[in-house]
Order: sequence, then C-alpha cells, then structure tokens
Amino acid sequence: MNVKDKPKKKPAAKYAVPALDKALDVLELLSETAVSMSQTEISRALGKNASEMFRTLSALEARGYIRRTAAGQYRLTLKLFELSRAHSPYEELLRVALPVMRELAESVGETCHLTTLRDGEIVVLAQHESPKSLRLSVEVGSRHSPLSTTSGRIILAAMDDDTRTAFLSDYTNFSQLPEDIRNAFLTRVRTVGERGYEISDGERFVGGIDVGVLVGTPQSKAKAALVVATLRSADGPDVDAILAAVTSSARRITELAGLV
Repeated sequence: MNVKDKPKKKPAAKYAVPALDKALDVLELLSETAVSMSQTEISRALGKNASEMFRTLSALEARGYIRRTAAGQYRLTLKLFELSRAHSPYEELLRVALPVMRELAESVGETCHLTTLRDGEIVVLAQHESPKSLRLSVEVGSRHSPLSTTSGRIILAAMDDDTRTAFLSDYTNFSQLPEDIRNAFLTRVRTVGERGYEISDGERFVGGIDVGVLVGTPQSKAKAALVVATLRSADGPDVDAILAAVTSSARRITELAGLV
C-alpha cells in the first residue's frame, strides 16, 4: 500500500465511535502494510491530521498494541496475536503439520522441525525427532536469529524487497554489519527465493547440515519453514533425497493448511 493513497471508504457504522474507528484504522493499516510507518505517513494514509492521530497512536502504544522503532516509526507488536492465539492460524498449521512431520522424520531417519517468524525472531513451533539413537534436537519454543539460521533465510526470501528491508532495519543489527557481509547475505537470500530451498553445512557447528523449504507461499499470511537437521557421517547423508522428502512434506502441509 502506498502511504500517499487515500484509504478505501469503509461502510458507515450504525452507531459511530470515532475514537475506536481511528484506532482500528491504525491497526488495520499497519497490518496491511507490514512495515513501520511514521506518524505523518499514517496520518496521510488515513486522511487524518497529525495532531488527532497523535492521541490515537499514544493510546495504542500505551496499551501495547503498537511500538515505536529506534527511528521513531510505528509497527504492530504481538499483542493482537496473543489475544487471538486460541484461533491462531498456527494452531491449524500445527494440527496438519505434526502427522506429516512424523512421517518425514521416519522416512529420512532424521529430526525435522517447523519454525516461523515472531517479533523479529525465528521461533521453533514443533519438532519430530529422528528414530535414531544419535540425533539432533532443538527445543520447541526456542528463539533464534533470522540472520544465522536456515529458517530465517527461507522466510526472509519469501518477503518482497521492501518488506525485507524494513524488517531487517527494525528487528536486527543488519545495518551494522560490514557492507560485504550484508551484500553476501542478501544475495544468498535471493538465491533461496529463486531455487525454493536452503541447505546449510556447518553453519551452527561442524558437521551439522540443515535442509529446509518454505511452508506456505510468499502471498500467505502465515509462513513457516520446514527443516530437516542432520549430522554429516562417513556414508552420508543423502542431501538430495532429504531435500526431495522435505519439499514433498512442505507441499502437503501447505495444501492441508490451506496456505496455497
């Protein structure tokens, strides 16, 4: 959405509550744009003057629905997600994903996990462990940097350039990294988006291999990454076979969860 565009006219309510309408307009705008916006940009997009929006923004910030970035812009927090978690899209995603993940772990003999992006971090939603006695494991609920994980690159690759740039600026120390490292990272992320998968070898520790793909589509409201984590050994692993299996499983989860 272009912040210079006029908002679409909404149907008039039977009983108008102007203050509530303005607050809901702000929340809907920030949700639709998915990027940080300044008070001026929000006011312009909603066709309101800056002074009347100041009180609305201050109230929403005080109640924890929005927050200001270091640059003084506003973006949504996870409060709405927390309020709606009983009906979260991730609940349905987990319901359909867990049986598929079990089949995947058993078929390739390796641990797999499902992650998503929450409040600037990769969060592990679920895991199904390998049937082998020696296996990798990651704690469900643990949080990780999107800059140094297979899951992070997969989900960042599913964003458009503007959304990705805003995310990296608001939630990470990406801008503080040397230019050559930033350029290499962005090139790798774009490569992930073009080929549709990511493989990392020895990123977190020597001998560890991650093979992952996107669950959902770049247009899906809910996006996740399905990753198989394995260890390098004298006779493997067969990365191509794992990639084929995880790709098929991610496609099944996407279809069953209605994320197409």
